Amino acid sequence: MSAQTQSWAWRSRPVPAEPQAAVAWGEVARRLHGRLALLDDEHAARLQATANGDVLVVTGATADLPWVDGVAYAAPSVSAPQLWLPTRWAPDVPQDLLGQALSARFKRSPLLLWREPHAVIPLDRLLAVSPAHLQRIAAFWGGHHAIA
Repeated sequence: MSAQTQSWAWRSRPVPAEPQAAVAWGEVARRLHGRLALLDDEHAARLQATANGDVLVVTGATADLPWVDGVAYAAPSVSAPQLWLPTRWAPDVPQDLLGQALSARFKRSPLLLWREPHAVIPLDRLLAVSPAHLQRIAAFWGGHHAIA
């Protein structure tokens, strides 16, 4: 979604939402991927991940989410659970209506609406974090971070 077609603005949340996803872009995504590969099987099994292009999204309980320097966090909207948003930012329009409009436009749900860079990321293909899934993500990214 480009800024030119956006008819609303982001506002800072007075109180950040409780994170249920770690979101990382570019090199931070690669570091997060590497961190996931170090998790024990029990911890990894409590997480789900999806990736595309230059982003990695990992969902799970707040206490289970991995941390690396530069990672940001997201959570589902209280008024529109199919719409995930950054924990520190919210749209200045009704989130339920925005969620419905985005779901109709992208024909997928749930969706993560990201502030910077502007992006809409489908979350309907989250899979459990496992060595095989991490390997598929690495291969998709070009094999630069294959797991031994």
